[in-house]
Amino acid sequence: MTKFTIFLFLSIWFSSSYSWSNKTHDDFLQCLSHKIMNSNSSQVIHTPKSSSYSTLLNSFSDNLRITSDFKPSIIFTPTNESQIQAAIHCSKTHDLQIRIRSGGHDHEGLSYISETPFFIIDLRNLRSISIDTQKKTAWIQAGATIGELYYRIAQKSKKLAFPAGVCPTVGVGGHFSGGGYGMLSRKFGTAADNIIDAKLIDANGQILDRESMGEDHFWAIRGGGGTSFGLIISWKVKLLDIPEKVTLFNVTRTLEQNATQLIYKWQHIADKVDDNLLLRLFLRSNVQSPFKSGQRSIQAIFSTMFVGGVDELLHEMQKSFPELGLMKEDCIEMSWIESIIFFYGGFPNGTSPDALLNWNTTTNLHIYFTGKSDYVQHPISIKGLEGIWKLYNQLGENTGVELQVSPYGGKLSEISESETPFPHRAGNIFMIEYAVYWIKMEDSKRSLDWSRKLYRYMAKYVSKSPRAAYFNYRDLDLGVNNINGNTSYEQARVWGVKYFKNNFDRLVKIKTKIDPTNLFRNEQSIPPLLS
Repeated sequence: MTKFTIFLFLSIWFSSSYSWSNKTHDDFLQCLSHKIMNSNSSQVIHTPKSSSYSTLLNSFSDNLRITSDFKPSIIFTPTNESQIQAAIHCSKTHDLQIRIRSGGHDHEGLSYISETPFFIIDLRNLRSISIDTQKKTAWIQAGATIGELYYRIAQKSKKLAFPAGVCPTVGVGGHFSGGGYGMLSRKFGTAADNIIDAKLIDANGQILDRESMGEDHFWAIRGGGGTSFGLIISWKVKLLDIPEKVTLFNVTRTLEQNATQLIYKWQHIADKVDDNLLLRLFLRSNVQSPFKSGQRSIQAIFSTMFVGGVDELLHEMQKSFPELGLMKEDCIEMSWIESIIFFYGGFPNGTSPDALLNWNTTTNLHIYFTGKSDYVQHPISIKGLEGIWKLYNQLGENTGVELQVSPYGGKLSEISESETPFPHRAGNIFMIEYAVYWIKMEDSKRSLDWSRKLYRYMAKYVSKSPRAAYFNYRDLDLGVNNINGNTSYEQARVWGVKYFKNNFDRLVKIKTKIDPTNLFRNEQSIPPLLS
């Protein structure tokens, strides 16, 4: 084939592809505008020609790594359920792929980028929260953040709480549907464990609740990822009793202060302490050690919540972990809602809980970031920990790392693996999130390579057959679906069993029944079985 022939072929292909994409966009836009013509469409349909488009697009993520030339044809910000039904109808009719965004904290950006023509349903206008303190329940629309939920609960009662994540700007739509681990999880389980009803719109545009969707469908969305099984409109959750004061501490130890031995001991007790106690651990590297020239300073930060008073906490710590040397002056008692501010690094000291209502609150770091996760079932040896420190010292000078180590046990271990799709239960001591971040784009390849090197190193110390991962810490290195064309069960199973273990097969069967044409899909969505 001559160069001219190749050039002619590519010109025709790109031209036809571009024309097809434009026609799809125009046909979809016409369909959607017609369907919602009684609404103020200019306020909810945002095209690249709209003045609002860039502002909305740029609000999606602080992670500079998740940038793409493949931007949405339309950003749709519906204000009611009928508008979402219209968008789903037009998506099916004109084959424009849907991406669904509630909070935009997806590690891989699957809620707001795609390499195929797509539009975004952004749920930011659907954020109402209704609290019933008598029945101890709440209805939360999927566009609300967990920070807003926490605030609204505390506004109504000082003795009720909900177990979900630490970062208040995360949207409830995706967070709950992937599990939802947080500082109360050893006491109350995950967010998904405490969902009692939901409303969603399925691939046929029907609005369903728990009764009308059926128990299989309801099971699937509580840990199996909501965007595989429809568009979640709202969740109903049960609220949990909590004392007016909880006790917190952040205690830091360096390697020179015996951190390695403390981490080794922590692994033996973290999942076995009183269910009211969650001893979280952060392993951070600073750029340079004040003690050893040319080496990084490594810190172990024991970040803890105890559902009770300081004296009870000190008694439990003296019994279970006296080696840490916790003192009363290390601890602080505060309300549960104040603890949300305490644990989130994005707020300065003394910030009022009112800040949780600022939906646009972000860290404003605008860094490059990648994350992975693991589950650990046997303590990592001293030698294994020292190997991590050696890898820390191989980081580039503009790159940082934090291992967020979250203990299991308690309520998490009392629930069976098959109760919800979230399978990470008894037998796990803790979960690790590997968070690697860097400042300059030119450091991207080196930082990503280092992240994968650390992940390979950890293989001998973590779960096996499968090597498990947490769905809410999405990682495309585990495997991906075909976005154009069908994805086989075998292809999806590569990544699926890592997130869902034996629950993956049941999720596939449910997907095949409720969305056989795979309308709701992305690079790591549950696929239907091919007919």
